[in-house]
Amino acid sequence: MNQDKKEILSLAEEKSYEDSIREAWRAYNEERKIRSIEDFSARVSTNHVYKVTLETREIVFAKLSNYGRFEDFVEDHSIINTISNNLSFRYENFLSHALMKGTDIYTYLHKSDEIDTWVIFYRPVRVKKPLPKRLENEHLVAMGKEFARFHKACYDIRNTLSPYSKTMTTDIGNLFVHLHTKQGKEEFGDHFHLVNRHAQNFIEKVSNEAVKNLPRIPIFVDWNIGNFSVTPSLRLFSRWDYDWFRVAPRILDFYFFSRICSDIGDKTYFHYLIDPMMEDRFIVFLQAYHSIYPLTELEVRLFKEAYRFFILNYVIKDGKYFFNEMYANRLQKEAVEVYLPDIDKFNPNKILKALDLI
Repeated sequence: MNQDKKEILSLAEEKSYEDSIREAWRAYNEERKIRSIEDFSARVSTNHVYKVTLETREIVFAKLSNYGRFEDFVEDHSIINTISNNLSFRYENFLSHALMKGTDIYTYLHKSDEIDTWVIFYRPVRVKKPLPKRLENEHLVAMGKEFARFHKACYDIRNTLSPYSKTMTTDIGNLFVHLHTKQGKEEFGDHFHLVNRHAQNFIEKVSNEAVKNLPRIPIFVDWNIGNFSVTPSLRLFSRWDYDWFRVAPRILDFYFFSRICSDIGDKTYFHYLIDPMMEDRFIVFLQAYHSIYPLTELEVRLFKEAYRFFILNYVIKDGKYFFNEMYANRLQKEAVEVYLPDIDKFNPNKILKALDLI
């Protein structure tokens, strides 16, 4: 497709999203008129975020998505809203609050002949400074302790959450089923056996009772430095990206924690290599985390499975839905050529020894 056609389609798509927002807002409160709509999307993912300014100059943010099922979208954001209301005082303003209609969060399904779109409105969150793109040692220690406190706060409210339907096992099970369809075999071609083997390995490793008994807490997965802000004392202050939200064992957060710690720092051109989990800088972070909220030997050994899940689910299975086309194609190619083949480079013993777990 030539550039002119791409630009025409992009403009048409942009107008369609704005029309969806206006339609959703009229259904929410038609007496309060919209003054302007401004695209605030990061342009990395396929989800879209817009700043909506009302005629009263009040501001709200609209998030639009069209991947998956509307019911899952509602489920995720309902749980996130419960978390934002129930977290301890230290994190009471960490998450944005969704707009309510009656006793429920307000979500809107925009139906179209081409594709349905779902919309939710959020109040703005105040923002302080992001972490530096490359952390110093004092940052590693402070953030290790801070993320441990945040995980403890999430653990404390785990029993207040409404039922959730998505699990890591069912996600990879869905990938496994798709692999064995005619379409799946054609899609993965020469990489079928590689992806199939890793899907099987993951399901086997997490199917025992010890793993099933690990506590499930709210997990936000994508702890990209650009997704949250901190106070001058390095306390978590605000977060605004909830695309990969889960209720799962805390281990699912640790791959992105390692990326925060990585010596290469935060980069615009990024990869999902396993290497950050093997850096000494990550061990400094983990020792600080462990001093506040101790990890178990089982959890550390499962870091590799959390990484395997991330690559299989968010890059291979759903990458074309989560990332825009340019990122998705490159990351999926790297996943089968580098990420999965390199997964056994991770040896937990170095971490276990550093944490006095063996």
